[in-house]
This record gives sequence, C-alpha cells and structure tokens, in this order.
Amino acid sequence: MSGQPQSVSIRTPEPAVEVGWFSALCNEDYEFLGVPDGQYRSSFEHCSDIVQTADRLGYQNILMPSSFNAGQEPLTFAGATAVLTEQIHFLVAVRMGEIHPPMLARHLSTLDHILKGRLTVNIISSDLVGVTESNEDRYARSDEVVQILKQAWTQDRIKFKGRFYDLDLPAEPVKPYQQNGGPLLYFGGISDPAKDLCAKHCDVFLMWPEPEENLYATMTDLSQRAAAYGRKIDFGLRIHVIVRETEQAARDAATRLMSKFDATKGAEIRARSQDNKSAGVLRQDELRAKSKDDYIEPHVWSGIGRGRSGCGSALVGTPEQILNKLQRYIAMGIRAFIFSGYPHKEEAELFARHVLPSLKTTKLSVAQGRVPATTPITPLTTAPRH
Repeated sequence: MSGQPQSVSIRTPEPAVEVGWFSALCNEDYEFLGVPDGQYRSSFEHCSDIVQTADRLGYQNILMPSSFNAGQEPLTFAGATAVLTEQIHFLVAVRMGEIHPPMLARHLSTLDHILKGRLTVNIISSDLVGVTESNEDRYARSDEVVQILKQAWTQDRIKFKGRFYDLDLPAEPVKPYQQNGGPLLYFGGISDPAKDLCAKHCDVFLMWPEPEENLYATMTDLSQRAAAYGRKIDFGLRIHVIVRETEQAARDAATRLMSKFDATKGAEIRARSQDNKSAGVLRQDELRAKSKDDYIEPHVWSGIGRGRSGCGSALVGTPEQILNKLQRYIAMGIRAFIFSGYPHKEEAELFARHVLPSLKTTKLSVAQGRVPATTPITPLTTAPRH
C-alpha cells in the first residue's frame, strides 16, 4: 500500500511524525514477559527514569497510562515528573467520570502550566473501577465530560446541562497554558460509540496493531465520520518494538522475551486490566489466533498479547526493516507513534540509536498552533486578578 489513501483526510498533511514512548506506570515492565522482577516494579524511581531517558533521547511525547493495577497514578506522577524534563510532551491518560469534570479541567490546566504547554490528554472511556455499564452509557458520559473540559478551557463560564451533568458555575475556569482549544485529545476504541466520540471531539485517533488493510479501513471510517461533523483528525499507532542489527537477532530477542512465559500467569495478568474484554483486545486475539508463529503480518509479531492486555504486538526487525514499515504507515496518513519495549528503558535506547534519527519528527500540538511562542495571558500567568 503506497501513497496516502485519497479517502483518508487528515489534519496534518506534512509527513513528519510525533514519536512517543511509554512509561510503564501500571506495573507491567519486564525482562521476561509475565515474570515479575522487583527492579522493574512501577516505582516512582523506575518510571521517572524511563520518562527522563525518553526526554534526553529526543522522543516527542510519552504515554502515561491509567489503570487500577498497583503502580503510579498518571496525574500525580505527571505533576511530579514535569519539572524533571525539558522538552518531551506528556500524554496523560484520564478515565472519563473518575474526577468531577470541572475539577478535572483544573487538574489538567494546572499541569499544562507546569509543563508550559507540553500536555496532551489520552481520553479513556473504559468502565470505572467496580462499575459495569453499557457502551452507550459510558460513551455518553465521556461525551459530556469532554464538552465540559472544552468549555472550561475556552470559555469564561461552565454552563452545561446533559444527562449526567447539570452545571452552572460562576467561578472563572482555569484556562490552560495552550491556546486555540487547549491540549490535544488522543483517543482509541473501535466500537461505533467510541469512533463517534472521537470523530466529534478528539484530535488524534490511536490504533492498536493490525494488518495494514485493517488500519486503512479504520482510518477511512474515522476520516469520514469526522468529516460528517465538519472536522479533520489525525491518526496514531500504539505498538511495541524490538529492533536489532540483524533480523535473526531481533527474532531471538522476541523468543528470549517469551522464554519464561507461563500461559496461566499471562492470563492472570491480562485479566487484571479493565480493557481485557474490549473490542480492540478481542480483535487482536482473533488476529493472533489466525496467524502463523504469532506474526500477523511481516515484522508484526503478536506474541506480547499473550501476556498483556491493550496493545499486543511489536515491530520486530532490523533498523532498515522497521524504518521501511514506519514509512508505509506514514504514507497511509499516520502522524503519531507510541512505542514501547521490554525492558522499556533499554528498548527506548535501542530504538533511539537505530531508528529515531532517520525519522522526520514533529510535535503535533506545536504544529497545530496549540503551544504559544511566548507566555500566554491566563489566570495562572499575567491575567488581571478578579
């Protein structure tokens, strides 16, 4: 598949990409997949080391996931690590409904000021802990939360009446550091309510690994849904990576990662995650079941999905092979990547050495005019106090 598909209209046509990494906040960093090791626990020291390493290596963004598993809570962790970094943007995952929306808007605006405009937000719409709801209810609530966030960031008053929230707040909302709409919203989900929410409100649709034709079909669908709302969105891919100097060495590294794997333990780890029965996870399971040797496509290995929920496949190959694959994705219209590997710090260093310098990179929030060139006038900077 070569060239950008004409049926996929994207917000950022320039073929430069935002290359992100992953901070293993949810207690899932390993040397051997599924084998707990104390040195890779999700302590502040270990997770902040990953973030600072990615910052130093020149990654443009880093995902801070949300989970009820033991580990770092993303908003608190992001606030603590913001002052330890210099250039990397933070993609902080926030589950809609966990925090009262006006206060969530303040949390995020405060964090955006600490980061001086380096915040991006990963909108999560999975079940709240201990609560099971229909897709329709979850996404309806998420829709309302996102609308309230946008009011808080762009208007002088929050006034909203919906099914879940009825608000008329006289206090002035805390505006974010970023302008022209505030932090970019990243979102993933393949059910119809999920796709519609992204098309209406979000900026970057994140996909999990699938064969190229599947990704293309999803991008076409989302592009058309966004156009129906008079919008354009960008697309991102969340995927693991194992890059080595030879293809055999890369495959051997994948084999080593699974060499102590126990299927029973893997199933237990998968079951801990709130998204383990989501449509996206089930689709990845189906693709792996149909594959040969867990490769769902050349250089796309789905073995990781045996021991974790969420993103379950990795790019496996030489620097040239992986770069060629990434260029195919870029030609399709993908403008953001979120990579990870096991162990996360070590693989971040390998990818930064072998592949990252060959990519033309950008930061989407900068390219789209969200991050101001000079300090903006907001209630937390120099706006008159009321």
